[in-house]
Amino acid sequence: MKRIARAFFNYFIKGLIVVVPLGAAIFLVYWGVYKLDSALNLSGIFLTDSHGHPIYIPGLGILNVLIIIIIAGILVTNVVTDPIKRWLNRWINRLPIFKFLYSSIKDLTEAFVGEEKKFNEPVLVEINEFGVKKIGFLVQKDLAKIGLPGEVAVYFPWSYSFAGQVIIVSADKVKMIDRSAADMMKFVISGGVSGLD
Repeated sequence: MKRIARAFFNYFIKGLIVVVPLGAAIFLVYWGVYKLDSALNLSGIFLTDSHGHPIYIPGLGILNVLIIIIIAGILVTNVVTDPIKRWLNRWINRLPIFKFLYSSIKDLTEAFVGEEKKFNEPVLVEINEFGVKKIGFLVQKDLAKIGLPGEVAVYFPWSYSFAGQVIIVSADKVKMIDRSAADMMKFVISGGVSGLD
């Protein structure tokens, strides 16, 4: 009887290892898409049933976002000129809180998907005299402009989070890692349990 219980317990644990991450990932994707779709779905404004209740069309909010992004890309690429961009930047600079939020989000977005990706150089940094090392991403190779020649800026993401911190270290404490940035980001964010397959 004990063997049967132990076998069922082992099957339960192995099933848990498969089902929990898969279920959590599916739930988070579904929840994120549903929330985004609900927030940006405009069908209820224009369409109502015979009783005057708004009609919800699933997927219309996501479609709205995709169309807006594509139209913005077309306009920025083909229509918006440098004088218009400068005028827009001057307008944004007059709103300090909005400027801070806009520039931070823009820089973070460009770091992942822009032409000058920032998190594409994984590095290993020795952080103390005991040989403790951290994996990070080199984001600035020269800090002489702020009076720190020979220093570099390294971004250290936190495990199980998309937050992190930037630390300034001596360049000789930084060692390049010969792996893809995506693998190393996955390794760090997963707490070191994935990404090295």
